[in-house]
Amino acid sequence: MIVACVAFATLWVLIRLSAAELHPFVVVVWRNLMGLAWFAPLLLAAPGLLRRDRLAGHLKRAASGLVATFATFYAVATAPLAAVLAINYSAPLFATLGAVLFLGERIRIYRTLALVAGFAGVLLVLRPGATAPSPGLLAAVVSALATAVSLVAIKALTDTDDPRAVAAWSFVLTAPASIPVALPFWSWPSPGLWPLLVGLGAAAAAGQLALARAFALADASAVMPYDFVRFGLVTLAGILLFGERADLLTLLGGTLILGSAIAIALRERRRPTSTRAAGPPAT
Repeated sequence: MIVACVAFATLWVLIRLSAAELHPFVVVVWRNLMGLAWFAPLLLAAPGLLRRDRLAGHLKRAASGLVATFATFYAVATAPLAAVLAINYSAPLFATLGAVLFLGERIRIYRTLALVAGFAGVLLVLRPGATAPSPGLLAAVVSALATAVSLVAIKALTDTDDPRAVAAWSFVLTAPASIPVALPFWSWPSPGLWPLLVGLGAAAAAGQLALARAFALADASAVMPYDFVRFGLVTLAGILLFGERADLLTLLGGTLILGSAIAIALRERRRPTSTRAAGPPAT
C-alpha cells in the first residue's frame, strides 16, 4: 500500500507537468498506452494470465475506472492537488451510501456518524456558497463517484483473481476505449515530454499492481490508514513544486474524509466478507 501511495503521488505530479502541454484527456491515453507497454513483458511471459471467465467483472471495473481516470486527470490538471485528493478520498463514503440507498443495506449509528463526518469534510473542501465550485473540483466529485464503483469491482475480482491480472486487464480494456474520447483534443507531445509520459505509464502500472496486491493480501481496514502517506506526499508536491497554498480548511476536510473512510473500513472488518465494501481510492 505504501508503494501504491508513492506511485500514485508521483503519477499526479507527472499528470500536472504533462498537462501543461497536452490536454488532460490526451494524457489519459498516454497513461493507458504506456502502462500497457510496461505490462507487455508480463503478458508475454504469462500468456494464460488474462483469463476470460471473469471478463464481465473486468469490464465493469474498466468502465468505471476509465470514467474515474478521465475525471481525475482533468481535476489534477486544473485544481489544487490537496483539494482533489481530499475529495477523491470520499469514494468509500459514496460506496457505503450507495449500498444503503440502492441495495437496502442497513447501517447503525457508528457508520452513520462516520458518513456525516466524512461528508462534512467534503463540504469543508468544496465550501459551497463561499465560492463557485471550479470545473476541476466538480470533476473530482465525479471521479470519487466512479472510483466508488471501481473499488467494489477491484475487491470482488481480487478475492479470486491474480492481482496482476486485475491490474493488466484495466490497461488492456481502457487503452483502446480512451482514444475516441481524447481525439477531439488531440495533439502530439514534443520530444522533451516523452520521458514524462514513459514515467507516467510506469507510475500508473506500479500503482495499480501494488494496490491490487494490497487488496489481495489484506482487508481494507488494514491498508487504508497508510493512505495518509499519499495525502502528505501530494500536499507537499502541490506546495513545493506548483506553489499551491497550504489551505488549512482543505487539510482539515481531507483528514475528516480519510478518517471517516478508515472508520468505516474498521467497521466493515466485523461484517461477513461477502458484504464488505472496498477500500481506498485508486487512480
